[in-house]
Amino acid sequence: MNTGCFTSQSCRPAARAAFTLVEMLVAMAIIGVVVVGLYGGITSGIGSVRMARENLRATQILVEKTEAIRLYRWDQITNSSFLPTNFLASYDATTTNTTSGIVYSGTVSVAAAPFSASYSNDLRLLTVQVSWTTGKLARKRQLSTCVCRTGLQPYAY
Repeated sequence: MNTGCFTSQSCRPAARAAFTLVEMLVAMAIIGVVVVGLYGGITSGIGSVRMARENLRATQILVEKTEAIRLYRWDQITNSSFLPTNFLASYDATTTNTTSGIVYSGTVSVAAAPFSASYSNDLRLLTVQVSWTTGKLARKRQLSTCVCRTGLQPYAY
């Protein structure tokens, strides 16, 4: 028996589940903003880690040079021809290749300590400075310490 279209449910076409064009555009815009934000965050994080590594390597170079000089005898420290005033160091501490990658150039200076005259013959101000370039940004770090005539030398040897 044919019931015909007496009920409203039997005569309607099947409903289709789909998104409208406006909903799709809004969703794509939201996804685009999220992707751009993630990309910016990852790029910033990688840059921060790179800068921290470069700063850490500069600090290592400064401490290495300073501690080596603190073990010299007083006559070696006060002799201007004994200490090299300029040096190069590579980013990778395990190599001596200073032709590729980040190269740290440094200077070492020994001067009279900026204290009262009573200490002027027994103290020297040691300054080690390191500079390097990251991209187009010139960077510099410096470490200064005082070295005494009766410093570590009697205890090291």
